[in-house]
Amino acid sequence: MATSAHGWIWDGGRPCLDLVNTLRDRWNEPRELLVTPADLAEWAERSGLAAAAGERVPEPEPALLEEARGLREAVDRLLIVAREGTSPEAADIATVNRWAVRAHEARPLLKDDGGVLRSADPAPGVERALAGAAADTIALVAAGETGSVRVCSHERCGLRFHDRSPGRNRRWCSMTRCGNRAKAARHYGGTRRSGAKGGERPS
Repeated sequence: MATSAHGWIWDGGRPCLDLVNTLRDRWNEPRELLVTPADLAEWAERSGLAAAAGERVPEPEPALLEEARGLREAVDRLLIVAREGTSPEAADIATVNRWAVRAHEARPLLKDDGGVLRSADPAPGVERALAGAAADTIALVAAGETGSVRVCSHERCGLRFHDRSPGRNRRWCSMTRCGNRAKAARHYGGTRRSGAKGGERPS
C-alpha cells in the first residue's frame, strides 16, 4: 500500500507488524514516526483498529505515547526471538499480555431483569488499536506463523512483514518500493560496468 504524507506504511500484512513498522530505518539510524500523541492518534485511526471508517480518534494523553512505543518494541523482540526459536523475555510477554487483555476486557453490565452479565467492552480509541495489535501478536504466535515474519532484504529498509507468498520466499516489504529500488540498483551497476568495459582502450 502507499505511504501517506506522514510516512505510514501498511505493508506488514498484520496489525502487529504495522505497529512495529512505526519505527522506520531500523537498519541504521531508526526514525520515529510516533513523535507526538497526535501522531499516535493518526496511526490508530488509519490502522482501522481503533474506530469505524471515518470516525475520528481523539488524541491520547502523553503518557500513552511512551506505552505505545514500549508495546511496539516488546512485540518486535517477541516475534524476532520466536522466529529464531529462542526464548522471549518475560517482561515482553507480560507487556503484550497486559495489552491484549484490554482488547476483550469483560465488564459487568446490568440486565433488564436485574441480573448481571459480562460483555466484551474493548478499550476506546488509541487503547483499542494498541490492544488489537497485541492480540494480533498472540494470534500470530499461537498459529505457529512466526517463521513467516521477515525483515525486508533491502539493505536500507528493515521493515517487518508477514510472508504469505506460496513459496514463503518473499524478500521485499514491497515490490513497488524496495523491490524496484533493488532492481534499479542492479541495472545501474550493470550499466556502469558495461560502460567501463566499452571505454577501455586495447593494450
